Amino acid sequence: MPVAPIGFKVIAFGLAAVVAGLILLKWCFWLGMPLIVLGILFSAFSLYFFRDPERPRVFADQEIACPADGTVMSVQNEGKPGITVIRIFLSIFNVHVQRAPIAGTITETKYTKGKFAVAYKPEARENEKNLIAITGQDGRKVEIEQITGAIARRIACYVAEGQNVKSGERVGMIYFGSQVAVYLPENAKILVKPGDKVAGAETVLATW
Repeated sequence: MPVAPIGFKVIAFGLAAVVAGLILLKWCFWLGMPLIVLGILFSAFSLYFFRDPERPRVFADQEIACPADGTVMSVQNEGKPGITVIRIFLSIFNVHVQRAPIAGTITETKYTKGKFAVAYKPEARENEKNLIAITGQDGRKVEIEQITGAIARRIACYVAEGQNVKSGERVGMIYFGSQVAVYLPENAKILVKPGDKVAGAETVLATW
């Protein structure tokens, strides 16, 4: 299975620990062997976590693709008139690559520093985050927000303002447990509900 490019750096760190452990074995078994075991476990977990499967599904023009794997936490208006917010929780066992919900142009990317509350709690709305806004050719706009969790401490954004993307195309990644919020116009027909399991670039989140 493909691995996200950033994952190779993390995997390399674990492999370096294995090499260091092998060198230490010559002098001290009780230092070298634990380092080897930890390095192998870390590399294996990183290989699993940073998996980046191909998602070839083609979406119809009226379909809004889910941008992330995980569990739907809430579907509601959060105070901004005319906007419905869908929040998705990503556990450490979910694929953590985010994908474009619609085809269009990246009209805004905005990184905001914040807290590191547990991603499935309401206070996670104040966490460190990165907003990606996409406007389709028909003028319809969808925003997704990459939000860190208590463990996740880094957000990778693959796109820049002015860039064109296809529906389902990779736009970023969050390290470890996290949350993704999707901001949709209230006239969009939501097809998911709290508790639903969803998959990025596979599940149809809503339709126009």
